[in-house]
Amino acid sequence: MRPAVDVSVGFQPEPGSFGPVTQTDIVRFAGAAGDFNPLHHDADYVSRTGFRTVIAMGQLQAGILAGWLTDWCGVEHLRSFTVRFSAPVSLGDELQLSAEVIDVRTEDGVEVADLAVVARCGQTAVVHGTACIQRRSS
Repeated sequence: MRPAVDVSVGFQPEPGSFGPVTQTDIVRFAGAAGDFNPLHHDADYVSRTGFRTVIAMGQLQAGILAGWLTDWCGVEHLRSFTVRFSAPVSLGDELQLSAEVIDVRTEDGVEVADLAVVARCGQTAVVHGTACIQRRSS
């Protein structure tokens, strides 16, 4: 097991990125998740909805954000992860992934850090939320 990370309030892990999002990314995730909403794969359907192109499912961005986070802190140290979807992600979009420690505390005798997490396309937050990770005591 990897050691927990040693962080304090204000710490920001090295930002990550993903993309550009491709139709293959969306189709692979649809197959894994069983989400076959036509917004994610049918360009003719999408053209009638007001979107410019197919959009990725929100859980894809959440999964990418969670993967980046746990690559840094270790999945074994993730205690909670919650997100809200705030904007669609289209083909060709690139995600920038970031987090910041907003609190450190003791929970059930364990040192933990609360983080604000976000995935952005340019200046637009497409997914934002919180995570709680176990932290190494200083």
